[in-house]
Amino acid sequence: MLSSPASLSVFGVERSLSGRRWRWRGGNMALGAGAASLDHDILEQLILARGVAAEDVDKHRHPTLRDFLPDPSLFNDMDVAAERLAQAVVAGEKTTIYGDYDVDGATSAAVLIRLLRMLGHEADYYIPDRLLEGYGPLGEALVALGQRGSSLVVTVDCGAMAHDALSQAHEAGIDVIVVDHHKCSAELPRVVAMVNPNRLDESDDGAAHGHLAAVGVAFLLAIATVRTLRRKGFFNSRPEPDLMGLLDLVALGTVADVAALKGLNRAFVSQGLKIMGRRGNIGMAALIDASRLSRAPIASDLGFALGPRINAGGRVGEATLGVRLLTTRDPEEARAIAAKLDVLNEERRAIEAAVQEAAEEQLAAQGNRSVLLLSGEGWHPGVIGIVAGRIKEKTGKPAVVVAMDGPTGKGSGRSISGVDLGAAILAARDKGLLVAGGGHAMAAGLTVAAESLDAFHAFLDETLSAAISRSAEGREMLLDLAIAPGGMTTELVDHLEGAGPFGVGWPGPKVAVGPVRLIKADVVGSDHVRIIGHGEDGRSFKAIAFRSAATEMGQQLLHAAQGRRLWLAGRAKLDDWGNVPRVELLLEDAAWAD
Repeated sequence: MLSSPASLSVFGVERSLSGRRWRWRGGNMALGAGAASLDHDILEQLILARGVAAEDVDKHRHPTLRDFLPDPSLFNDMDVAAERLAQAVVAGEKTTIYGDYDVDGATSAAVLIRLLRMLGHEADYYIPDRLLEGYGPLGEALVALGQRGSSLVVTVDCGAMAHDALSQAHEAGIDVIVVDHHKCSAELPRVVAMVNPNRLDESDDGAAHGHLAAVGVAFLLAIATVRTLRRKGFFNSRPEPDLMGLLDLVALGTVADVAALKGLNRAFVSQGLKIMGRRGNIGMAALIDASRLSRAPIASDLGFALGPRINAGGRVGEATLGVRLLTTRDPEEARAIAAKLDVLNEERRAIEAAVQEAAEEQLAAQGNRSVLLLSGEGWHPGVIGIVAGRIKEKTGKPAVVVAMDGPTGKGSGRSISGVDLGAAILAARDKGLLVAGGGHAMAAGLTVAAESLDAFHAFLDETLSAAISRSAEGREMLLDLAIAPGGMTTELVDHLEGAGPFGVGWPGPKVAVGPVRLIKADVVGSDHVRIIGHGEDGRSFKAIAFRSAATEMGQQLLHAAQGRRLWLAGRAKLDDWGNVPRVELLLEDAAWAD
């Protein structure tokens, strides 16, 4: 029965096996036997619990562009960018899309390449090599593009802070449009247009869309460009392009870039998944097949199956593979590229596993350090961000992983909620402890000299220890509902999934199930804990906790839970590998029930 949100505590759990307090996200939704006993709209309650006003619930049930799409002209420089791109289309100017090597960069580039193709204009593309060129536009590369005939370059998912490189392009007479979403300085680069909702001089309405990925900004530019061409009479003798057909790219880039799934982004992903299911993009269809998905993709597949394969090209292979795949018109080429990305993804996993193993061997020597800093000679810089994230999840501490190459190293860090790692990295750079560095609260990148590693580590400890302590004290598991094991039904999962798509900013519903006693607990794979819980209602279900065998929770489940009653918490999902779909729990936390 639903009660007031003031009833915050869930079953009196003040310290779970992972050290968290359990609280209701919204009000108390203890549903007993499950969805069949509901006498209220669970979907509405899930939406309200995610901060939506009561009067806006209906449009969040099935998010559409009609309800959430802003007028692109509200963004600074959008009309200027659309006019310049339209001019290039009408005049047949040679145009190059300069992307980034990650999924957001690849999908952003693909959106504009496919747009221009539908307008009868074939654009070139340039994707820098992660290891040889690094992030962002290079002045030499831009000048070279101009020398090869490109009078217009559009940078996507990069360029916001590339003042020197863009000045070189300007001096060489190359027009540049920047389409980005990263933080800007007050001084903007010398470009024709800078379209970025995170400009410091952006209007309040534009800044409200600062959570967009670059691919979302690129899609808005596509809309503005078509509108500009319409006013010019460009479509008097030719059909207008189907921009909705580009939403599969927008959905993939948005989820893979971990953009907040609220407002417009939820509409992008919700509608983009429908487009993806129709398999109209040859390259996307090949990617789905290479990912061995036997059904239409859901939002989580974009982040855990499709996205990593595109990223593998930029991390350990050829940076252009993602754009080539998503823009090809040749089914055979699509299948070949998708297969190559699948192989590279397996290579990436092997490289990542080796670096993670080596990094974890250093954990014991870190003692009680507030921030973990792990470094090694020859570690592949393409996977250090992933490894930092894994170690952060495993330890609950901010982690920085540095790939050393002689006297300097490239590092990547991942933080925990409430701890601004990016600000600490900038402060360390200003103190001369880093060669370069930047980022945001939850992630950062850096370059550090070998002789500065110890001082840099000490600085991070000193700077962040208080915030880390506060974060640890305030760790909570936010739950949406509680059920008995018999409530773990496909009907319940259908109810819960109806509030999707889920992701950062719109978290998937968390369920507490129990009380149960464990009738089985073992390790599967390398470090996943698999359990079977049996409830007092006589029903049993399977749960799995990924990468948890060495954690305190994993050890308690494996060795200390015999005969004791527990509450289990996580995401209820369909296990559709067998002939008959069954509901299992993706276990995130557990607490003693007695």
